[in-house]
Amino acid sequence: MKLFYSFIKELKLASRGYYFYIELFVAFLILFVFLFAVPATFDSKSSEYIYLDMPKEAKDMYLEEILYKDIDKKAEVVKVKIDNEKKDALLYITEDKKIYVLNNKEDVIDIADKERKTSGIIKIDDENNVKYEYYLQGYESQRLKNLLKILHVEEADTLKEVMDNQDVRSISTNYELLSDRENILPSVLVFNGSLMGLFIIAAYIFLDKKEGVIKAYAITPSPVWQYLMSKVGVTSFTSIISSLIVLIPIMGFKPDYILLLVLLIVTGFFSSSLGLLIASFYKNIMQAFGVLYVVMMLMILPNIAYFIPSWDPSWIKIIPTYFMLEGFKTILIGNNDFIYILSVSGGFLITGIILFVISNERYKRNLLE
Repeated sequence: MKLFYSFIKELKLASRGYYFYIELFVAFLILFVFLFAVPATFDSKSSEYIYLDMPKEAKDMYLEEILYKDIDKKAEVVKVKIDNEKKDALLYITEDKKIYVLNNKEDVIDIADKERKTSGIIKIDDENNVKYEYYLQGYESQRLKNLLKILHVEEADTLKEVMDNQDVRSISTNYELLSDRENILPSVLVFNGSLMGLFIIAAYIFLDKKEGVIKAYAITPSPVWQYLMSKVGVTSFTSIISSLIVLIPIMGFKPDYILLLVLLIVTGFFSSSLGLLIASFYKNIMQAFGVLYVVMMLMILPNIAYFIPSWDPSWIKIIPTYFMLEGFKTILIGNNDFIYILSVSGGFLITGIILFVISNERYKRNLLE
């Protein structure tokens, strides 16, 4: 009961400061961007930049084949920006790609070198065989490079027929695919629902140190852990509210909100405990800012792998936010994988308790510093 009253007291105090409203403002800002700036489905058409290095007759036949697949059955004369210069090109738009046919080989090399876009040259050798020459950026995976090497060994129609005849079986069918907009939400939940707690609780602690609240607390009969837990409770409460502000208008009542609340609470507890531990080593937020910044940047790294699946190094799976992302996405998809969610939640709960106990011991020893 004392802990509850302490939480209510801290919540009232927090509501008088601007940190409390920063998180809510960020939530409303994210919601506004999602509703009015982020489309439900992104334009997934890839862009190809090619040059046809072949005789005119062969080139005309190749362009006719591309034109046959064009949605409007016509080529559009466009300008392509290369190193602040505009070059003429023909644009063909198919169902899944935009094909830019450039006028010379130098433009293909320049667009790869200066605009960092993958391009290629299609040519016919002396034996009338079609050859493909790609210009890559150097960071492509070996898997992609191997794919490009074998892609044109067989005719495109043959490859398509083989792919269409592949027997694809879904391991699980009791879920719905997320839209492009909904697919961003796990990252938002990790940042706004969990990581913000790390910074906010550290800010609360440093504010209390500055105003002498922690020193005054040293002469009260209340245990230190109760003071710290009330801070954790406030940050967890605001993270849940801010997450629901973003989630409900976009997802409605499709997700399992009970599982979501469980994961939000334990990840918020973990992040807040980590923030408490970091804050225990410094006297003010300026001293701790560098460490907080590095930790938050490290925690954001799994988001890069989330949006770029081809970049997924094994070491990134040791970063806690990797499991946060997987957990939130599992809940939003709705495949009822309770065991995985509860396992992840249990891991964060145990780790959070360990961090909290260590933080509690440090604050008890350093309360008057």
